[in-house]
Amino acid sequence: MMKDNNVIIYQDENGITKVSVRLSGEDIWVTQQQLAEVYDTTQQNISQHIDGIYRDGELAPKATNKKFLLVRTEGNRQVRRNIDHYNLDIIIAIGYRVQSQIATRFRRWATEKLHEYIQKGFTMDDYRLNSMPDCFLLS
Repeated sequence: MMKDNNVIIYQDENGITKVSVRLSGEDIWVTQQQLAEVYDTTQQNISQHIDGIYRDGELAPKATNKKFLLVRTEGNRQVRRNIDHYNLDIIIAIGYRVQSQIATRFRRWATEKLHEYIQKGFTMDDYRLNSMPDCFLLS
């Protein structure tokens, strides 16, 4: 289990940093702005999708939404605000709703992983497995 308030960085396939996400408990949390950056869309579009997800009863706000205190510099002053963050369930649900090239790649990847899991009973990170040092090779 990861400790609260840890941050991890998400990078795209070119190694370009897209967004840093907050780890709290066993879940990751992102803001609407971060979701917009990840899926290459607007914050307003993300907000509409979140509203639709909640309205349709696909996910419950209480289970997928949490406020975190953020400190930002605005001009010469530091401002503290409680900002809504959304967990992995929302990240995935939005990935199936947003219409962008990045979201399409996400859907293909997620579908591939689901098929692999259904067929094999597990999924593997082939890239990481193939890049392991030779000391892990068995003869």
